[in-house]
Amino acid sequence: MDIGIGLPTTISGVAGATVLEWARRADAARFSTLGTIDRVVYGNYDAVPALAAAAAVTSTIRLTTAILISPYRGNGALLAKQLASVDQLSGGRLVVGIAVGSRDDDYVATGSDFAGRGKAQDALLAEMRAVWAGESRGTAGAIGPAPVQPGGPPLLIGGLGAAAIRRTTTLGAGWISGGGGAAMFADAAGRVRAAWTAAGREGAPRMVALGYYALGPDAPDAARRYLGDYYAFAGPYAEMAAEAALTDPDAVRRAAGEFAEAGCDELILFPCSPDLDQLDRLADAALQ
Repeated sequence: MDIGIGLPTTISGVAGATVLEWARRADAARFSTLGTIDRVVYGNYDAVPALAAAAAVTSTIRLTTAILISPYRGNGALLAKQLASVDQLSGGRLVVGIAVGSRDDDYVATGSDFAGRGKAQDALLAEMRAVWAGESRGTAGAIGPAPVQPGGPPLLIGGLGAAAIRRTTTLGAGWISGGGGAAMFADAAGRVRAAWTAAGREGAPRMVALGYYALGPDAPDAARRYLGDYYAFAGPYAEMAAEAALTDPDAVRRAAGEFAEAGCDELILFPCSPDLDQLDRLADAALQ
């Protein structure tokens, strides 16, 4: 199983220089991917330009939106162009985890229809695929740049509902879990694999999961401070998220083993602190 690491871009107040140095070190440490988490109404960096910046200072590590909330981003043509640009800038290293999200404040802030987000997602994904296939949209022809990867960056569909699984089997290269432990991942992944087979798809879907970690002397406090703030909108879930964070090397190794046993292809762990020693501590715990 591959081990990826999240950029600290979802942590309020992190400096741009720290983000870039984090990306360089993750590339050198041989993590499998750099991940981003998406949100509008918070003090985080936007996922697309953050990965473009990471592309400029890395050479081999994959770049994964884990996940990108897309229905409030306007339209599929523009988003397809933005993502194809990152794919080109990175030399074909982009992976697009994508979902509809569950926070209505982001939709209100962008003037988007929260109730209609599922229908909007279907239209947006279809348009993205058409743009990446090179369909003409005007006198100049196709919307460019063309992505490096044929057909566009692979899509990992997020979500647990029937619509998300349908999107996985019709448009996705795989599925991405939005959090939770290995047992929850295993249950949902089983349903995705069964639907994949029933749809007549060849091979197997790529299965990706994410989690949170904090390591070092004040790890539990760091997890509680960050996740309590980030998930404040979710009430009691904030404390649950903090308690589920991996806060010592043994917990990291144990979780990695459980996810691998559940059939996970890649586990992306997001930091609760932007301190650069967090990256080094995770590398020591997970990549040895």
